[in-house]
Amino acid sequence: MTKFIRYFLLLLLTNQAIAQSITPDEYLGFPLGSKFAFHSQITDYINTLQARNPDRMKITRYGTTNEGRPLMVAFIASPENMSKLNAIRENHLKSIGMLPGKPDASVPPIVWLSYNVHGNESVSANTSMKVVYELLNKNNALTQEFLKNMVIMIDPCINPDGYERYSQWYNRVQNVTPDVTPFALEHDEPWPGGRFNHYLFDLNRDWAWQTQKETQERIVLYNQWMPHFHADFHEMGPARSYYFPPAAKPYNKDVTAWQRQFNELIGEYCRKYFDKNNWAYFTKNDYDLFYPSYGDTWPTANGAIGVTYEQGGGGRAGLALEREDEHDTLTLKNRIDHHYATSLATLEAVLSQKDKVVSEFIKFHQDAINAPIGNFKTYVIKAKGNEERIRSFGSWMEKQGFTYGIAGKSISTKGTELTTVTEQAIKIENNDLLISAYQPKSNLLRILFDPKPVLEDSVTYDVTSWGLAYVFGLKAYGLKEKLVPAAYQPAKIENPIPASSPYAYIANWSEVEDAVFLADLLKNGILVKTSNVPFEMDKISYSAGTLIITKKGNENVAFDKLVTSLATKHHIQLMPVKTGYVSSGPDFGNDNVVAIKAPKIVAVSGDGISPTAFGGVWHFFEQQIKYPVTIVSAARLASLPWNEIDVLILPDGRYGDIINDKHLEALQNWVKNGGKIIAMERATEAFMNKPGFALSKKFSDKKKDADFFKKFGEQQREEASDSSPGSMFQITLDPTHPLAFGCSKEYFTIVRDAYEREYLKDGWNVGYLTEDGYKAGFVGTKMTGKLKNTLIMGVQDLGRGHVVYLMDDPVFRSMLYNGKILFSNAVFR
Repeated sequence: MTKFIRYFLLLLLTNQAIAQSITPDEYLGFPLGSKFAFHSQITDYINTLQARNPDRMKITRYGTTNEGRPLMVAFIASPENMSKLNAIRENHLKSIGMLPGKPDASVPPIVWLSYNVHGNESVSANTSMKVVYELLNKNNALTQEFLKNMVIMIDPCINPDGYERYSQWYNRVQNVTPDVTPFALEHDEPWPGGRFNHYLFDLNRDWAWQTQKETQERIVLYNQWMPHFHADFHEMGPARSYYFPPAAKPYNKDVTAWQRQFNELIGEYCRKYFDKNNWAYFTKNDYDLFYPSYGDTWPTANGAIGVTYEQGGGGRAGLALEREDEHDTLTLKNRIDHHYATSLATLEAVLSQKDKVVSEFIKFHQDAINAPIGNFKTYVIKAKGNEERIRSFGSWMEKQGFTYGIAGKSISTKGTELTTVTEQAIKIENNDLLISAYQPKSNLLRILFDPKPVLEDSVTYDVTSWGLAYVFGLKAYGLKEKLVPAAYQPAKIENPIPASSPYAYIANWSEVEDAVFLADLLKNGILVKTSNVPFEMDKISYSAGTLIITKKGNENVAFDKLVTSLATKHHIQLMPVKTGYVSSGPDFGNDNVVAIKAPKIVAVSGDGISPTAFGGVWHFFEQQIKYPVTIVSAARLASLPWNEIDVLILPDGRYGDIINDKHLEALQNWVKNGGKIIAMERATEAFMNKPGFALSKKFSDKKKDADFFKKFGEQQREEASDSSPGSMFQITLDPTHPLAFGCSKEYFTIVRDAYEREYLKDGWNVGYLTEDGYKAGFVGTKMTGKLKNTLIMGVQDLGRGHVVYLMDDPVFRSMLYNGKILFSNAVFR
């Protein structure tokens, strides 16, 4: 009997072990790395492991993508730590001041590993299965040590929609035996590729701005956990080897000595694995820690150790790719092995310094609360006249995890105006926003407000200026003194139906929500007019662009109820008026008061078009102002029914093979009959120096002799000298033109290229760069001259229609508040 019991217990334990340890190969039905698993297979596998290991694993579904796929994080820890997971979280947040009270126990390091932020860098999501399996593998002594000493968070796929776009395509076109030929179909991913999310945004550039659904939902969870370490797994071109830290310069100056030190330590642990296996790698090149909106830099600004890993491969690599220069064939299995190795190296490095990882993190945040570094101890945002913009800004700050309030009283002091970086006398008023630097996220706050980030090295590959005063178009000041904010409660806007129906309702035009309101009115069939010049009524001044919604022309709708309810919905304060007569300016029947048509809008996508530029336009209409836009393929452009279209949007792209002279003639005739073209960035080249179009190129000086004798070894810096990866400039606007209505007096934009356009001789030069337009960020010496006295925004009147030339993308990454207002003008006015 005793023998039977022992045998039964042994059999039971053996079956449990088998049940707990199902491998990716066993679950998928094919060897990991022999094909791309679909996203549903990856999530099902991880859910299966959780069901079999409930004492060591918990899954949190933190959101869904635009296409409805789950976003999830797997928490993995020892049974002891898993049983007190929420207590660990609360004690951790208390220790850094993000929850009230004092911790009653110490906490282990919290490590978050993020895979596949770029969908076609698909080795990452496949690697995540192996990582989760080995963390739960009781026979792996190393991983069990990790579980005893830390809480590990695994996000198997940050960008499921992009990943599935790639894996579905690849699994359809691949040969039974992977074709290693570089020019084979399976290495030629079609437009728009899987890199981006549903709206073709780069989620790795969205951490600070949180414009995308996936980012917003992920950062809610991030702020609930505030991990000590965050690793971001990527791929790069297939000809390259593997990158791991130390990171390249430039580092943001606010990266701490401890974070820099740990960056070096990570490299040491990664090298052990790569040297042992004779794998190629590089460090200290290309991948810097400067722009604060990446998956390594945003966590770093939040006190974590943030790192990026880059495997050679990407969408072109497929399952196997012959690399002549390397004398090898790069396989998906190779790539999985490399990412798996750096995943383990990461955890080993954290384990080796587990106590200091925690103590330094606490110190980082306690210092921020008690003695924040930097010149400014308080930030002031002027509120008067910017109420809706303040509401939007406050919502963004809450997503970041910042605390703020209002002044609560009048204060006279001095402060540094953050767009001119000059000290000025300032009168703080009761409702002005105050943001104290004495808070846990003070370092992130300081970095994002920084009007002139210090760049220690010119070779960087992304935006080099991002100050919040520029981005939101707000009048902001940095104060050296500490001011304590009072509680802030946004004013509730209501628009009751007047006792007697008014002649018209007036609404201001200066905020993005005003454009959302306009779009909703037009969708509901409301006739909306606008004044093209300023006017005054009842001693109130109204700017050009003000919306005028008259009862006349809206007799067929429940006018008062519909207009007031839509205004309240969108936080718009209406002004009912009893007459169309004004004390100054044009009466409402004047020719300067014009109707805004509900336009039929078409945007071009497809081969040759920048996916992210198109995505910015698409997201603007669908998710921001919620107005219908029809998407067409560039290949269909010549055969569109032009009589049904009002506005044609040409996002940045190469239009040489899309728009020929015959197409231009047809487009010109359509515009003359009342159509409107909005050509953005490189799309403007299709109209440059063409008959009937007013756009022409400025010609630079001929190359100097020195250009012919540049040094090969300095080619990277030579290229940088003729670039602007993303620097802040002030555009000089003509505020009287409808394209500029509602934009702040100071219009700032992120310049990424010099298009060198002449001022329009037959048209309106609405926005242009002067000699002193530069504000902040890196601009190469050769680029500097090109960014002076050049057209940025112009409008050509052509017959009854218009051509809008935008050499700058106003909806770039959905970052710039004033840009969205200007783009709304381009569409509706």
